[in-house]
Amino acid sequence: MKFVGRLVLVWSLSLLGACSNSVLPDDDSFVLSHSYVLADSLASDMVRILATGKSVSLGSNEGLIKERPSMRAEFGYDYSIGRHEVTCSEYNKFMSKHAKVYCPSTGRPAADVTFYDAVLFANARSKDEGLDTAYTYVGTSFDDKGHCVGLEGYAFNPNVDAYRLPTEAEWMLAASVDWSPRKSLFYGTRLAEYLNLGTHEVCKTNMDATFCDMEGNVMEWVNDWLGLFKDTTVANYVGAPNGGNLGERVLKGGSYRTDLATFKPYSRGDVYTITSTTRTYYLGFRLAFGKIPNPTYLTSTGKVSETPVVPIANAVRVHDLTGTFKTKLVFRNDATGNLAYVDYSIGGMSAIEIEDTLDAYHPEISPDGKLVAFCTGIEGVEGKSSVYVRELTAKGSRAVRLDVESAAIPRWRVLENGDTAIVYVSGAANNKSDADFAKASTWQVVFANGEFKTPQKLFDGSYHGGVSDDGALAVTGARLLRARVHGANTLWYSGEQACNVSLSKIGKQTLFLDFGGAPGRKFTGVNYGTHEMILIVDSLGNLVQGIPSPSGYSFDHTEWADDLVVATLTNAGGSHEKIVLLNPKDSSVMDLVKGDEIWHPSLWIQKSEGSSENYVDIDSAGVYYGYSVFYGYSSATAEVAIKIQKFWQVYKEVEFISMGSSMILNAVIDDSITAYKPLNMAFTLGDLFAIRFLLDTYVFPFAKNVKVIMIELNPGFMFRTRQEFWNFIYSNSPGLKYDRNHLSEATKDDIARYSQVQEYSMDLLSSDYIEGTFLLPTIDWNKASVTVDTTLREWDDRNLKNSFSSLAAIKRKAEERGIKVFLAITPRSPDYRSTGSYCLFGPRRSVAEKIIQKAKDMGFYVFDENKGGNHDYSDRMANNSVHLSIEGAKQFTSRLDSLLKARF
Repeated sequence: MKFVGRLVLVWSLSLLGACSNSVLPDDDSFVLSHSYVLADSLASDMVRILATGKSVSLGSNEGLIKERPSMRAEFGYDYSIGRHEVTCSEYNKFMSKHAKVYCPSTGRPAADVTFYDAVLFANARSKDEGLDTAYTYVGTSFDDKGHCVGLEGYAFNPNVDAYRLPTEAEWMLAASVDWSPRKSLFYGTRLAEYLNLGTHEVCKTNMDATFCDMEGNVMEWVNDWLGLFKDTTVANYVGAPNGGNLGERVLKGGSYRTDLATFKPYSRGDVYTITSTTRTYYLGFRLAFGKIPNPTYLTSTGKVSETPVVPIANAVRVHDLTGTFKTKLVFRNDATGNLAYVDYSIGGMSAIEIEDTLDAYHPEISPDGKLVAFCTGIEGVEGKSSVYVRELTAKGSRAVRLDVESAAIPRWRVLENGDTAIVYVSGAANNKSDADFAKASTWQVVFANGEFKTPQKLFDGSYHGGVSDDGALAVTGARLLRARVHGANTLWYSGEQACNVSLSKIGKQTLFLDFGGAPGRKFTGVNYGTHEMILIVDSLGNLVQGIPSPSGYSFDHTEWADDLVVATLTNAGGSHEKIVLLNPKDSSVMDLVKGDEIWHPSLWIQKSEGSSENYVDIDSAGVYYGYSVFYGYSSATAEVAIKIQKFWQVYKEVEFISMGSSMILNAVIDDSITAYKPLNMAFTLGDLFAIRFLLDTYVFPFAKNVKVIMIELNPGFMFRTRQEFWNFIYSNSPGLKYDRNHLSEATKDDIARYSQVQEYSMDLLSSDYIEGTFLLPTIDWNKASVTVDTTLREWDDRNLKNSFSSLAAIKRKAEERGIKVFLAITPRSPDYRSTGSYCLFGPRRSVAEKIIQKAKDMGFYVFDENKGGNHDYSDRMANNSVHLSIEGAKQFTSRLDSLLKARF
């Protein structure tokens, strides 16, 4: 180990007062009393914290939903953490092969880096000092500027002594040592103004502090995935097991652009969703060091887990192999006994567990991808079993049981008349004895409208490996490979032991595992061991292929997935450690999921079928959500997807459409509008570029009954360019691009139908939304803050002129169709009256007033509920400085409905 320095402060903290849930940023109650001793340490820039036996509060009972409730994190270990943020010179020393960061001086913090950049830096420093690394991955992706935007197979290894990012709990404990925001660099402080709203050299403002700039300068990455807290105590807390389908991360501290009055120590993010690829000029990081013994994760349902299931391959990699994004994986988490699934149609960033009291084995996804069937018994084990069906969602719905004495190993099939049925067996015990095998039988039952119909017996014998669509072939295993060919029972593979049998629905090939049997060894020419070779036979039982297991692993739980194979990998210790996807064409293996004990995978793949003049590609049609791991606005794309999905549900009847950004999204409650059949199509980041696309592509051509359209007039957004947001959203949505080129009267019905397939869980949306809505809880208006340089947004701006041209074009097209258009302005914090800015996004108030007047001069009616800040929306009607809460939305919608009745 390389020692850069020897003598540093080692802090021993005694918790005399917890982090207050409602303290002011510089309240002394947040600071813990402390003492220090001198000791050896790893490096001069690191401070060792003797945290064992101590605890700290995370979150608040008053903040945003993602910050609630207050939770206590206890420490059973000591760790080291950087005295200051990683500097430009330190970062560039190790990242010269990637994207260097630019700073006016080398002592300023390295900023404008992604989470993955920080991970690579931590690994590089560990390697430089001869240490193991805390992070592992199997592949990297970089943007055109050299920043890391993807680590395929990313995994954090907490039991390694190495450099890493601090956990949120570690960061909070260190921050509490000498919390002093007024000595740090925040927006509005004298030093910030002196530095022209830029960063300063680390430790510049509080050089005597144990930890510099934890309150300001730049916001900081921490190690944790963003998950919700629980009113409990968690030991050795390391965050959520994953970031949900958005892959959200936690940020801590404020920055030089954060308003001191609005900053809280328990804050966990920024204005918009933070993912691993987020990169901005006020975001940096500091390092931590040391292993975390017995780490605990807190799942989305509030359960503590020490062995999370981690997706490895992302949706893009899976698409490359399956040929479609409409792919889902379901499996049993044997550590909990529950089913879990990964939905690659929405990114595949998290494994979602369906919690239940039922033991679930051998799951299989329905042909439409919406349901999962499973049983309570297991292949090769004697005893009764039950078959259930439930929705493949996080809640899982109520499990519907097949009411028979015993049923096992369910397999879906579509009958010739279009009915969806399940094939099952009455028993799945060891089939070595002919007599015992004949005691069981194979059955079929239609499942429709949420219930099972009357079961029908197909034939004697427990053929749970699969039955071909024409019924001519049925197979089974455990312990012998038995087949039923055109009504005749036969024995394949020379009577050798075989198990994990699966019949392909394409080509009638059967795969299985053996115990290193002589026929398999002879055929492959390999002296392999038990379950170390997947063997495939044709429809007559002749061996046609062998696929060897990866070195150090054996196979288990093999199943066909169209023309691919999904299986678990068992390590040398006997644990089912991975689920993998194999391509028989080249015997390649792709890791899908990693866990402690994961069993019985089933992969659903929906591919395009048929061809015609008006053929619609279902891989892209209706797939509006952007699932790319390189994309930072996934939540906005999810909102767009939900809005278009809703449009296709009501487009024939809708009469009034509201459009705009999150300010309209959170302000208009469709169910409260009675004047017309409404549809709120607004979404986060929605601007005039997005509005024109939605109008030209969907509303004007197909919503024939629309009579009125309301468009948000947001003065700050009038200065936007297409490249700022809309291009990101559009380019990361296959469905939007597909519709731009293929949507027509001939294809709209199929596209509308396919749009209903993709599902969107709440973790794709802002965690602040009230469940089941796009409405926000009440907090207050907050102090006014500004995120742009308003002096750059002048009346003669070219982008502003283009926005007025867009409004004019919209008005003209609408009037040609007999549609009335008006503009709306939602309320902002009254505190903006004391500033020179119209709101968070600018522009200067004088420019905003000109914009509003210009809109009126163009013939638009302006429904202005802001009134220059002189409105009657109280604090109880606000969520933050620019968004209404649910109470404010009720008032805004009520007035909107009255306006529609009176004027339109």
